[in-house]
Amino acid sequence: MFTPEDRAHLRSHLLEFAENDDRITGGAVTGSAADSREDQWSDVDLAFGVGAGADLATVLSDWTAHIYDHHHALHHLDIVSGAWTYRVFLLANTLQVDLAFVTETEFRALAPTFRLIFGKANEPCSPSPPLAGPIVGMAWLYALHARSCIARRKLWQAEYMISGIRDNALALACLRHNLSTAHGRGIDLLPVGVAAQFEESLVRQLSPAEL
Repeated sequence: MFTPEDRAHLRSHLLEFAENDDRITGGAVTGSAADSREDQWSDVDLAFGVGAGADLATVLSDWTAHIYDHHHALHHLDIVSGAWTYRVFLLANTLQVDLAFVTETEFRALAPTFRLIFGKANEPCSPSPPLAGPIVGMAWLYALHARSCIARRKLWQAEYMISGIRDNALALACLRHNLSTAHGRGIDLLPVGVAAQFEESLVRQLSPAEL
């Protein structure tokens, strides 16, 4: 298990490594460390702008080799969102390291949790809030499939669908209270009375009657 000191040392090293990489035009701390909400479980979250003359794929490849060679990475995966590539590493000490790369023309804050450390960034851009309609639609689809799964005695799949209904309903509650709807981040910030209404929707037994 990593320590906060391990995490701080690694973050400092990666920022220094980025400043010495002449292909990187700007670096920022993102996530909980950007606004002093970091706790013992927090990841390393960094964002980098890549110069127009550099090949983004090559930069990603070089940085990936560095993380494996010097920081004991066990695995990584990519999450692509718009122009950004988020390369997510899992280290041997269980620390997660999220490195976001984008061309310098798109390097900017997308949320308040963005603290520029060096270089330059473009004007911030706040994404549009999610719409309720698609969330409602997914909840209805899960509900219909939950019904058919119970009828077919596909009990594990039914539980999966019921969880999907609840997750989308909780997302709607977060949207109503101006909280994040992504990845359950806002759920624990809901008013107690709102969140408590969902407790009875937890599946406690894989039986048709319970489902």
